[in-house]
Amino acid sequence: MSTLYISHPACLDHQTPLGHPERPDRIRAIERALEKERFTSLVRDQAPMAEMDSLTLAHPESYVVRLRDISPREGLVRIDEDTVMSPGTYEAALRAAGGAVKAVDEVMSGHVANAFVAMRPPGHHAERVRAMGFCFFNNAAIAARHAQKKHGAGRVAIFDWDVHHGNGTQDIFWSDASVLYCSTHEAPLYPGTGAASETGEHNNIVNAPLNAGDGTEAFREAVETAILPRIDAFAPDLIIISAGFDAHWRDPLASLNLTETDFAWATQKLMDLADRHCGRRIVSVLEGGYDLDGLAKSTAFHLDALMGREMHT
Repeated sequence: MSTLYISHPACLDHQTPLGHPERPDRIRAIERALEKERFTSLVRDQAPMAEMDSLTLAHPESYVVRLRDISPREGLVRIDEDTVMSPGTYEAALRAAGGAVKAVDEVMSGHVANAFVAMRPPGHHAERVRAMGFCFFNNAAIAARHAQKKHGAGRVAIFDWDVHHGNGTQDIFWSDASVLYCSTHEAPLYPGTGAASETGEHNNIVNAPLNAGDGTEAFREAVETAILPRIDAFAPDLIIISAGFDAHWRDPLASLNLTETDFAWATQKLMDLADRHCGRRIVSVLEGGYDLDGLAKSTAFHLDALMGREMHT
């Protein structure tokens, strides 16, 4: 079974101010890394624009319309201190969500074993009615709800290893027992959520905060003790990864010290659980990762693992 890679040139048209870490060069760095011969067997496809009925699985229609209406014809519009819209942002955000939906369709229908969606803007900070933290639509949440609505997935597990806590995904699924949201992240750090005591209305939220300076040992211990047993017990019908690579030691926005082998290791652990519970079905969506070299290497190792290559992790 093959691995699907989804992207679209429109994500390069989401422009941010000079010096902003969430920039088009992130995708260019990933694309260059995937030019290597070992990635020639990737199935590659382009991200469609998400339809309104997909977006409203996680956001009210009024929120979607508001973002559409404030999208500028020229220049930049600031949503908050960190989050900016340019003329190309709305389409890029639609395609980021649409890519996640397409990945779910291809994986749940058995056309591919798993998929990685390399799109921007990212999504995990987007709450039901609030764009923030570089994010507009919550791509992972839309993917999870789409898997449930269209493909009958009863239970979906999301593992978010971005260095920043996915407050948006937690917000959307706080009261939803059918979705297990698990997160490792640095704390204290933006956005200030993600304490271990935040467990959701149905004990369906699992937060495993890490301390600044933590590296491989602390990350793997948190994954093995706090995250993997909960996903195993949940027995999901699909696993979604919010794949932020900003916990890499090179990243400028945080202070964890992971390496690309840590992301490959975590991917392999999730693949073992997917093999046991859900026919190997995994959908991974890009979140953060702002050092271009760290992002490119981490993505390549992540895809190596998804493609079934034995890694020395």
